[in-house]
Amino acid sequence: MSEVKHASDEEDAKRHQLPGQDGHVAADTDTATADDPVCPPHTTERRITTRIDWYIIPFVSVLYLMAFLDRVNIGNARSFGLENELRMGGTEYNTALTIFFVPYVLFEVPSNILLKYLSPRIWLSICCAGFGAVTIFQGLVQNYSGLLATRFFLGVFECVLFPGCFYLIGSWYRRAEAQKRFSLFFSSTSLAGAFGGLLASAIGNLDYVRGYRGWRWIFIIEGCFTVLLGAIFWFTFPGFPEQATWLRDDEREYVKARLRKSQGESGADRRITFRDVRTVMSDYKIWLGGFMYFGLIVPAYSYAYFAPTILGSYHFDPITTQLRSVPPWAVSFVFSMIVAVFSDWAQHRFLFILAPISIAIAGFAVLLTVHDNLSVQYAALFLTCMGTYSAMPIIVCWFNMNLGGHHRRAIGSAWQIGFGNIGGIIATYSFIKEDGPLFTKGYAICISFICLSVVSCVLYAAAITWENKKRSKQVRNLNLTESEKLDLGDLNPEFRYML
Repeated sequence: MSEVKHASDEEDAKRHQLPGQDGHVAADTDTATADDPVCPPHTTERRITTRIDWYIIPFVSVLYLMAFLDRVNIGNARSFGLENELRMGGTEYNTALTIFFVPYVLFEVPSNILLKYLSPRIWLSICCAGFGAVTIFQGLVQNYSGLLATRFFLGVFECVLFPGCFYLIGSWYRRAEAQKRFSLFFSSTSLAGAFGGLLASAIGNLDYVRGYRGWRWIFIIEGCFTVLLGAIFWFTFPGFPEQATWLRDDEREYVKARLRKSQGESGADRRITFRDVRTVMSDYKIWLGGFMYFGLIVPAYSYAYFAPTILGSYHFDPITTQLRSVPPWAVSFVFSMIVAVFSDWAQHRFLFILAPISIAIAGFAVLLTVHDNLSVQYAALFLTCMGTYSAMPIIVCWFNMNLGGHHRRAIGSAWQIGFGNIGGIIATYSFIKEDGPLFTKGYAICISFICLSVVSCVLYAAAITWENKKRSKQVRNLNLTESEKLDLGDLNPEFRYML
């Protein structure tokens, strides 16, 4: 089941038509019709889409790969003596993980608004160099207080990246073609997990080089790479379609027209006000979107932060632990892309969320009940990683692409990621060292929050189905002005939610 289809007769087309589009119809779907925007004669739609892919996806994927790597490499550092050298005990390690999420949650929405005003090239490049520098300082700290301070500022600089990149991607692609791009970007987390394990196993051999322990070199080397990347991005990072100087004028107008057909007017030049924030947050569907993501953040960060700890409880040495952490991430990347391709092909999201979530529940259930078979336990780690990290990008894409206009997408996407990452705080205390090697409490918590995500997804699917049916029965020719359409965003009676 995809978006609600309507008759294509002339009267219905007129009801869908947006002012100022010279006969181009704001259709409910992305399927080809006679009213599609006309591609410039010197090129094709496929060529333009491919150019967009090469100009957008590599940049955002590499950026988030480094961000996620700098965020979770503390789990790798733990295997190489971080706790011992900083004389940490009890739940101090968990607290160091938690403090990252305080600014990460609080500053999501303001940071996304800054992204709109400063442009992605400027704001994301500054943040990239910032969290890279903080990561270097994390490798130079001399006590636990210094570690807490660097983790806090890491959250300050990283808070914009995830919702900001999703916001940018959603501004370039039609709804029926977005999932592959969302999943490819999101799967950079899987690549970061795999790359982080390999890199940590190699850097671990630098133990005591120039008097620094191996865990320090993990932060210093990875941080230096990130600062360099931020400097490069200052000159090369892409912006929104309205800022795309690398497209010809007719190509840029065509891209904007095809986006209008799929998503409605963007309102890129419209200022975001406090009234906008209040209006967006009064929509119950926005809250459901937050809970959908919140439920999966707990198992996602539990795995990202504690996979080395769980593998270490299987009595592997530090180097083997890092190497064993790589295959689940690699398989998760491949599986996530397969699910995304089929989701775009079907133009459907809901069932492609439930299927991976079921795999994740099965994996955690095995870890919760099987404690005497190392091969089965290790295989279950594959299931948890595959299921969780395949469902999350579909949830984010589904929610983001159902938000109409720049202002609703900027606020709604930041809200979903910001609220969802409260689950990261819960995840950091789910796996306490003293609970090993069984970690019964941690696995039970993960299953519980996955179930919360399932309930939220079902309620969201029911809500947008009801909204679509209600709108199909209404007279939609309300003679709204362009300004009124932008104010309404996806609340516009002509807008159709994708299921």
